[in-house]
Amino acid sequence: MSTNNAPMCGQPAEFAFSAENAAEAKRILARYPESFKSSALMPLLTLAQDQIGGWLSKAAIDHVCDLCGVARIQGYEVATFYSMYNLQPIGRHHVQVCTNISCWLRGSDEILETCKTFLGIGVGETTADGLFTLNEAECLGACVNAPMVQIDRDYYEDLDRNRIEAVLLALKAGTAPKPGPQNGRRSSEPVTGLTTLEPDAAGAKAGGA
Repeated sequence: MSTNNAPMCGQPAEFAFSAENAAEAKRILARYPESFKSSALMPLLTLAQDQIGGWLSKAAIDHVCDLCGVARIQGYEVATFYSMYNLQPIGRHHVQVCTNISCWLRGSDEILETCKTFLGIGVGETTADGLFTLNEAECLGACVNAPMVQIDRDYYEDLDRNRIEAVLLALKAGTAPKPGPQNGRRSSEPVTGLTTLEPDAAGAKAGGA
């Protein structure tokens, strides 16, 4: 469930897709038969959230529901359930620290505390300059590369105190750190290097006989 679902106050009165996003919304709706337009609800909510700048206003949810032909309460149910939707403004970079079991066993407590200290904020808070919002997250599915953090739509994995500080420092400086493992390994390969996929000399000879 989303941790950014504070009461919807200070809401803009209206919402409409930009011309570019209206065209994209039309393309999304065209993927589904008329009787299944409700299936476009989540991609259209995502499109609206991106346009607003990382959060969903009540007017935006209402607009998307009307386009999909569903009751507005369905939009609120979806937006308050899934953690990728935010019902209040967030910072330029949304830092979500996974604290589920695999990451916890691999030191996510340290990662979270490092983020708090570096950013000077607590969980659910946004820095005064509006650059970062910090939250905890449930399992993000990169357990083999734990501990990890999702920032915006990128995963940063194999973290320790120094590595997460380096990522945050780069973002603060306006540069884009390379996502993925931060310890030098490629994807989810063993940190010790390839083993079972490395043929030994005897195996190579036998295979060529």
